Amino acid sequence: MKPDLFQAPDYYNLDDLLTEEHKMVRDAAREWVKRDVSPIIEEAAQDAKFPKSIIKGLAEIGAFGPYIPEEYGGAGLDQIAYGLIMQEIERGDSGVRSTASVQSSLVMYPIYKYGSEEQRKKFLPKLASGEFMGCFGLTEPDHGSNPSGMVTNFKDKGDHYLLNGAKLWISNSPFADIAVVWAKNEDGRIHGLIVERGMEGFSTPETHNKWSLRASATGELIFDNVKIPKENLLPNKSGLGAPLGCLDSARFGIAWGAIGAAMDCYDTALRYSKERVQFGKPIASFQLQQKKLAEMITEITKAQLLAWRLGVLRNEGKATSAQISMAKRNNVDMALKVAREARQVLGAMGITGDYSIMRHMMNLESVITYEGTHDIHLLITGMDITGIPAFS
Repeated sequence: MKPDLFQAPDYYNLDDLLTEEHKMVRDAAREWVKRDVSPIIEEAAQDAKFPKSIIKGLAEIGAFGPYIPEEYGGAGLDQIAYGLIMQEIERGDSGVRSTASVQSSLVMYPIYKYGSEEQRKKFLPKLASGEFMGCFGLTEPDHGSNPSGMVTNFKDKGDHYLLNGAKLWISNSPFADIAVVWAKNEDGRIHGLIVERGMEGFSTPETHNKWSLRASATGELIFDNVKIPKENLLPNKSGLGAPLGCLDSARFGIAWGAIGAAMDCYDTALRYSKERVQFGKPIASFQLQQKKLAEMITEITKAQLLAWRLGVLRNEGKATSAQISMAKRNNVDMALKVAREARQVLGAMGITGDYSIMRHMMNLESVITYEGTHDIHLLITGMDITGIPAFS
């Protein structure tokens, strides 16, 4: 394995906008990725295996619930620190970032925000330490962009609930200890329930033959008359707004994470262009290569500014769902375009596992679709600026 020589681009001196704590948290995550992720990630992706050995390291750098208060095992950091951690992890691999952001924003966040004090104390410290891993069950085989159409349901049986249904495309599900599952009660109201590994009738078959997020474990959640203790219902919020609030947090992390993937592709292409000699000189000296590189760093810089401002708004409690939607859509699209341009700079070498670019490109094909597709986010912006919904 070649040494990880990554140097983060900061064309507009954005470090000046960060606190010393922000930079310390980011640098710790960056060094961990260089030491523990880069040496193993290409093989993990080739083998389509999630490297469980990194879970402890993710916990140690605060990647699990960094903004959760310390009393529940979190690091008590702000939203920009969370974004920076996601940026650095996705610089290593989108699948690894998926594992961390699901744990943080889709499992720990709803338990903290919507759960009881007993649920917080029972689950959050173990999730923060990586002793427990979690997943989030919203998407169904027939309901992706329309989560309100879900058919997964639970019935009140007196001393317990009976859960039936299925969820699909669930990151972490094959090894998760708990699942935060969204289902309709007998009145059609959506609630969150904590389903625990080992409950009878609960299974998590793995999804195979993926060309994307190959170093991430993806699977299903199957509920066949699963008895759920009543104390496992999240009591403090119901309705579709509850899972969508979790997705806001996750999409915020994605908006930062995608920058990391783009930065890695750009840095790889820049270094390669200076080393690769054709027609007697480095290809970096040719106009078309400089055009590619100049456009890459321009788009990365714009995305960095967008993410930073969104982080400020999140810290102030002012960020809207539509603003988060815009950042997720823009930054993932940007990263995918940067990956494609970077691959061309490397020519045939760009498709090999000797470089990270093709892996990032394949991963980003999933990131641009999950947690709100590129087109749905476009329509969210359209609805926000016109006041007219183009979908139900």
